[in-house]
Amino acid sequence: MKWKPPPKRHPELSVAIPASLVADIPHLREKTAKIGLIGRALAIFRVDEAIIFLDQIGRDQKREAELIVMILSYMETPQYLRKRLFRIRPELRYAGILPPLRTPHHPLRDRKKDLKIGEYREGVVTRVGQRKIHVEIGVEHPILVRNVHIPVGTRVTVRIIEEGKDLKVELADPTEIDEYWGYKVTTSKDPFSAMLREKRFNLVVATSRQGKPLVEAADNLFAKWKKAKSVLVALGSPTQGLQQITKQEHLQLEEISDFVVNTMPNQATATVRTEEALYATMAALDFLAAKELKPRQDHT
Repeated sequence: MKWKPPPKRHPELSVAIPASLVADIPHLREKTAKIGLIGRALAIFRVDEAIIFLDQIGRDQKREAELIVMILSYMETPQYLRKRLFRIRPELRYAGILPPLRTPHHPLRDRKKDLKIGEYREGVVTRVGQRKIHVEIGVEHPILVRNVHIPVGTRVTVRIIEEGKDLKVELADPTEIDEYWGYKVTTSKDPFSAMLREKRFNLVVATSRQGKPLVEAADNLFAKWKKAKSVLVALGSPTQGLQQITKQEHLQLEEISDFVVNTMPNQATATVRTEEALYATMAALDFLAAKELKPRQDHT
């Protein structure tokens, strides 16, 4: 059976990941592998945004956050653009062990003759002329786009408007694409609670071992999910859960979240790693969402 690209999510989904995700791992190779698992989960479950937040008050977590952002961003970038968008850096020394995403915006076709009208590709501007640019889109040579001026090195999205030997493209807005088109990675300079006070999200779901079992909260949670435009799912760190993280800020997790849920109520291990919690939580939410959010059929 041929794989069909999945649609993008509605509502938009963000995941909050603690900056200390790999702080307890000494070697860069193992750090890279763990972040790779996060990147795969983001793509598998069609997450729109990964937000790296500060989870240890009073400690400088800049380097830890930057490493996570760099590796996740590298994974999200199509392979044919990586050399142009990422310089050789020691943080990417073990990038070769990262698993491929194989998402719709990571195509395998690399010849102009195989591209079809209406198809989208990610690209990067390689040369700028007078009212024209050349864009690398992963085929034999960069494609000319007229009547635009964008700086060299800018990542863009294009749509095929004429196929064949004389391939032509036009600039496109990624928001117009119906299928899932990858995730973006951002860093919150503020602690967890301050990030939530920005009120960017219509619905905040915090995961915690002390939370209500997800099945018990499902009816109310997905009633709000249906009405939301943006949803945030937040995860704890390897050393402390969200309850402990918010206590550092003299707050209760229930005060700043719409729901505090336990997605693994019968765990048989003393601790659950962040990447394990991400897979389990997103799988559980997707399963329940498929049941709760599907259109109801009228039987007459």
